[in-house]
Amino acid sequence: MNLFETLVLAIIEGLTEFLPVSSTGHMIIGTALMGMEPTPFVKLFTVAIQLGTILSVVVLYFKRFFRSVDFYFKLVVAFIPAAVFGLLFSHLIDNMLESPTTVAVSLVMGGVILLYVDRWFNKPLLNDSDDISYLTAFKIGLFQCLAMIPGTSRSAATIIGGMQQKLTRKAAAEFSFFLAVPTMVAATGKKLLDYFKDGNSITGEEIKLLAIGNLVGFIVAIIAIKSFIGIVTKYGFKAFGWYRIIIGGVILIMLLSGHSLQVI
Repeated sequence: MNLFETLVLAIIEGLTEFLPVSSTGHMIIGTALMGMEPTPFVKLFTVAIQLGTILSVVVLYFKRFFRSVDFYFKLVVAFIPAAVFGLLFSHLIDNMLESPTTVAVSLVMGGVILLYVDRWFNKPLLNDSDDISYLTAFKIGLFQCLAMIPGTSRSAATIIGGMQQKLTRKAAAEFSFFLAVPTMVAATGKKLLDYFKDGNSITGEEIKLLAIGNLVGFIVAIIAIKSFIGIVTKYGFKAFGWYRIIIGGVILIMLLSGHSLQVI
């Protein structure tokens, strides 16, 4: 893995992690176009650079994370369903991760839903994600479990879950960002543990690439989050729906054309 590939993947991660467009789908296209092999380190890299994007949320919403202890408990409650489902169905999830077709179909289906989500949930009652109840947090957490299907998009699932629970588009998006912190920290920790349990090691050059990837992902994610909040508040999700359909279609066309695609 070289510096150019590091920069490209970090930019993709930073741009797509918090948008409802599936970072997995974009990683498939990015790695395929660069001809990258899914080596253990490449797989670790695509997960470990999430730490940089997580930090972007903490920096942008620093004050929100220290508003009340109740806020943390709600995040824990929302995180529990994904943690339980992930442990119970880890083997099934790993099998689905091997299928780029699953990613493409999920992208298209999720895109169709985003075309209509603004029309379905157009009477929000909560403009501040801090005002949600524990039950609402848990229900949004259940929606997050849908993101275990590759290509669904964790952000899309939790934002739609928030809107279904009467949150405004902005509040739903922000709670999705907050929920990403424990979810992605847990995912990164598990990936690191599995990596070393399998007997792998990290060289000095690989540590350098991880540091660069996290820094680039952090900067790009800050820009993406700020832009996304403004766009979704003003225009809604229809543009993201069409974009997902196009990306899913591109992956399907590449598969039908005989390209060998890998889910990194």
